Amino acid sequence: MKLTPIDRERADAAPLYELHGVSKRYGRDEVAVRALDGVDLEIAKGEFVVVAGPSGSGKSTLLQLLGALDRPSSGTITFQGRDLGALGDGDLAALRLRTLGFVFQQFNLIPTLTASENIEIALAPAAIDAAARSARARELLGRVGLGDRATHLPSQLSGGEQQRVAIARALANEPEVLLADEPTGNLDSATGDAILALLYALWEETGSTVVLITHDAGIAGTAPRLLRLADGRVLGAGEATDADAAVTAGGIR
Repeated sequence: MKLTPIDRERADAAPLYELHGVSKRYGRDEVAVRALDGVDLEIAKGEFVVVAGPSGSGKSTLLQLLGALDRPSSGTITFQGRDLGALGDGDLAALRLRTLGFVFQQFNLIPTLTASENIEIALAPAAIDAAARSARARELLGRVGLGDRATHLPSQLSGGEQQRVAIARALANEPEVLLADEPTGNLDSATGDAILALLYALWEETGSTVVLITHDAGIAGTAPRLLRLADGRVLGAGEATDADAAVTAGGIR
């Protein structure tokens, strides 16, 4: 297959993320829970990575670490050549504000603010005036197909529309990385497919890096790159999980 210039740029770039021996434990001694167990991983700039696995496999913990929302118990996470463990809380907060965008299963929109205002609030820390914030919010709503919903409250929007607003909000500061935590988990299958298609379209448009976690085997099947987690480990080729066995046997995914 012939590589496009963007493909060649992505292939030649140094890893955006490098994880070496990353573990995360909660609690101590006999009651300690190891959410991640010695994860080694590289993610390149511009990749779309789907992280799949059953509940309790460590997916959300991994996303929190990639998003600088938490620190590993052991091991190192390097982002853009910087060891995140060596950065102070203020530097991590600035990284999240300027470089990372987050989309969550629960939308997390402020119910008393309109769609436009929910996006504008993400721009509040930036040094731009109110008119520019409003214009940026309306531009983003247009990009996610909600140009006519700017003045609607979340209660006046469907679940899929609320998630589109949340995606627009995540793009407000033009992040280099978009981290999506079960973004279709609260949606019916048709709406979920539309949200997934939107994320792929935005990925192609912006060239950003996307990491999406899911327990849905259908979404995993669309992945340009798939990572499978079980018991806090990244599975290698040929390794199976209990969930895989259930699907093979005709069980519920």
